[in-house]
Amino acid sequence: MRVHVVSDVHGNSRDLARAGTGADALVCLGDLVLFLDYHDHSRGIFPDLFGVAHTDTLVELRTAGRYEEARALGSRLWGELTWDGVSRESLIEGAVRRQYAELFAAFPTPTYATYGNVDIPHLWPEYAGPGTTVLDGQRLEIGGRVFGFVGGGLATPMRTPYEIGDEEYAAKIEAVGEVDVLCTHIPPDVPELCYDTVARRFERGSAALLHAIRRTRPRYALFGHVHQPLARRIRMGSTECVNVGHFSATGTPYVLQW
Repeated sequence: MRVHVVSDVHGNSRDLARAGTGADALVCLGDLVLFLDYHDHSRGIFPDLFGVAHTDTLVELRTAGRYEEARALGSRLWGELTWDGVSRESLIEGAVRRQYAELFAAFPTPTYATYGNVDIPHLWPEYAGPGTTVLDGQRLEIGGRVFGFVGGGLATPMRTPYEIGDEEYAAKIEAVGEVDVLCTHIPPDVPELCYDTVARRFERGSAALLHAIRRTRPRYALFGHVHQPLARRIRMGSTECVNVGHFSATGTPYVLQW
């Protein structure tokens, strides 16, 4: 059995269309939407609306941890934008819908997917075809192994669309229970798995996820979210903890085979 796993797709529909080649199934750990690209400031919803120069400034502020200034810049730009009375929410949703239409069409059959922190879950049922199964706080069997899926992220100063409280996240981890492969968008709360060496900051990992890995000992814990982690994989007891990679940049899935 061969399963390909991707995360942090961020608009890369071209490589996504090939991600399932040679695999029995594709697993996607979320973050399909591209709001802005920290490497190429011309790509994404924000530069499409406000241009590269403003994106340069926004990335600089966020990278420096100056989140209040970044939000103030965004508020000012939105206030200056005139779009025939269309609301900010409608503009963003329209752009996300265009991305989702292209990305979900690229998924092979079968695909098993969960949400990332920048995704908008209520839109997914409109775009997920019959070959795509969406799971969050749920489990299923693939090739004789039990996979559990927990989507979304925890609250951060970035205030991305699908951030939830620690208790709600822990409840989803608990609902999944004992599995062979535990699939999440964010990593367990381990410093070397949470630190992004390019952004030079810690992303939020989950203490509940870390506790579940230690308690239930899945064969694999697979996740994404941190684009350039200090460590891509660590061994935790009998569990192999693996960051499956920043698919938007690499275009290459992680291969799980048994």
